[in-house]
Amino acid sequence: MRLWKDYVHRPERELWHDDEFGNVHWYCCGNPLEGRALLDGVIRAMSPRGARELRKIVEELDAFMGPPCPAVDRRG
Repeated sequence: MRLWKDYVHRPERELWHDDEFGNVHWYCCGNPLEGRALLDGVIRAMSPRGARELRKIVEELDAFMGPPCPAVDRRG
């Protein structure tokens, strides 16, 4: 959760830099994009109530990244 939270709160110019050139700190500290994918798996494995609570938190963080991509929109 911390990786994704820290990542989405970074300035957009830094996100573009990571996308174009990579980020060497991800090797030691973890890739926030992989962390976000892991959160999806955790949500699926949780009880319905816990999953709703975690999904709400994750969706609030996702909102910092802009509108969702229609290809991965889970609202379906």
